[in-house]
Amino acid sequence: MEHQKIKHVVVAGGGTAGWMAAAAVAKLLGKTVKVSLVESEEIGTVGVGEATIPTLLTLHELLKIKEQDFISAVGGTFKLGISFENWRDVGEDYIHSFGYTGKDCWAAGFQHFWLKGKELGISKEFGEYCNEWAAAKQNRFAVLPNQNLNYAYHFDSSRYSKFLRKIAEEHGAVRIEGKIEAVQQHENTGFITGLRLESGQQIEGDFFVDCTGFRGLLIEQTLHAGYDDWQHWLPCDRALAVQTENVQPPIPYTRSIAHEAGWQWRIPLQHRTGNGLVYCSKFWSQDEAEAKLRGNLEGEMVTEPRPIKFQTGTRRRHWVKNCVAVGLSSGFMEPLESTSIHLIQRSIVRFMQMFPSDGVRQPDIDEFNSQMKFEIENIRDFIILHYHVTNRTDTPFWRHCRTMEIPESLQHRIDLFKETGRVFKVPTELFGENSWTQVMLGQGLSPEQYHPIVNMMDEQELRDFLGGIHGSVERLVSQLPEHQRFIDHYCREA
Repeated sequence: MEHQKIKHVVVAGGGTAGWMAAAAVAKLLGKTVKVSLVESEEIGTVGVGEATIPTLLTLHELLKIKEQDFISAVGGTFKLGISFENWRDVGEDYIHSFGYTGKDCWAAGFQHFWLKGKELGISKEFGEYCNEWAAAKQNRFAVLPNQNLNYAYHFDSSRYSKFLRKIAEEHGAVRIEGKIEAVQQHENTGFITGLRLESGQQIEGDFFVDCTGFRGLLIEQTLHAGYDDWQHWLPCDRALAVQTENVQPPIPYTRSIAHEAGWQWRIPLQHRTGNGLVYCSKFWSQDEAEAKLRGNLEGEMVTEPRPIKFQTGTRRRHWVKNCVAVGLSSGFMEPLESTSIHLIQRSIVRFMQMFPSDGVRQPDIDEFNSQMKFEIENIRDFIILHYHVTNRTDTPFWRHCRTMEIPESLQHRIDLFKETGRVFKVPTELFGENSWTQVMLGQGLSPEQYHPIVNMMDEQELRDFLGGIHGSVERLVSQLPEHQRFIDHYCREA
C-alpha cells in the first residue's frame, strides 16, 4: 500500500482550499493523475479569506492564470499592505507594506541608516522610503514592469472558488456532490482507501487531500494527527463576518482596526466591502462584539453578521500516511496578516514538489511536516508580535497581551532588534527583514543603537543618501494613477 503508484487523488471538501488543490493537481499533474473533489452544497465554507499576500502571484503563474481575467471574475482590487490602527496605542497607526524600504548595505539594513538620520533630525517617517507605503498612502496603484511595486489582491472568496473550479474541471477534475459519511482505511496499514457518502456511493483513491475545514475529518478524526493549541499566545477565539455596500472607491490596502478586546478587518472589493471582527470570548460576549462591529461599519449591510468559532493552532502533523491536510483542516492562524490563503498555497506547492507518484515514503512525509512546522511557527511569532509589543494598557485584554509569556524564538527577535537594531531572515521564512522592521517600529519598539558602519557616512552624505531614496519614491508614486482609475482601465468587474 505504501509504495503503490498514485493514480487517483481525492480532495475531500471544496471552498478555496479544495478548489485550489484540485486546480493545481489537475493542471500540473492531470496527464498522469485523476482528480476527484467531493463536496456538499449543504455544507457551507468559512469563506472570509478575502485578503492575500504577494506569494499568491506565484501559484497563479504556475497555473498560467491571466491576471485581468482573474480580478474581473472575482471583483478583485489590489493590495499594497495592511494599515494597523490603534495597535501601538489608541489613535496611532502605521502601514505594514509589501516590498522593500530604502537600501541595505552588506553589513546593515536600511533601518540603521534611518535611525542615525532620525537622531540627527533628517529622517522622514520610515515608510516614506518605500514605494508601496507611499502609493498606499496616496491611494495610487499600477502593475509595473520589473516588479517595482509589490502587491497582492483582495477578492470575493466564493467567486474565487468558482473561478478555480472552472480551471480544475477544464483539466479533468471531477466534482462529486455528497456528504461524507465514513472514511475507510486499510486494515493493516491504516492508509485511507476510500470515502463512503451518505448516498452509499464509494469514492476510492490512492491519495487524499483533507479540505474538510475545522473538523479535519480525515487528518484528525480518522488519522489522529494531533493539535497544538496556541490560544495562550493568541487569545482571540471568535469572529463575526459581514458584508456591506461600498461607500467610497476602494483603497489599495487592508484595514486592521484594534478595539478593546480584538480587532476589525475592512477589505474593499469592486462590488462590496468585506468586514469582520476577531475577538476574545473571555473579554467580550458575542452580543458585545456584534454591537462593536455594527457600530463601526460603513455602508448598509448586505448580509447579517455570521459567527465563527476557532482555536488558533496547528496540526502536529500535516501529512499522515496517504493524506495531506490543506486549509482550515491543517490548523488556524487568525487572519491578521492575511496568511490563510498563503498557507493553503504553500501546502499545495510543497505537496506537488514532493508528489509521491511512485508511492508514499516516510522521508517525504517527515520533510513536509518539518517544513510546514517551521513556516507556521514563524508566522505565529510574527502575529503574536502585534499583540505583545504595544503601549496599550487601557483594557484587561491589552494588559494580558502585553504581559503574557511569549515563545523564546520571538523573544530573541525582539531582544535582538531592541538592543542592536538587527533583524535576520532564515531563507525559508515567509516574512522578511523589512516586514519585521516595519511592524516592530510600528508597534513602538525602538532600537537602542545602530550599526557602526553607518558612521562611515558624514551628515551630508547621509542626507544625500536618504534624500535620494525619498526622491525616487516620490517620482515613482507621482506617476501612478488612482487605484480606482487603474481598475477601471485594467480589470473592471465582469
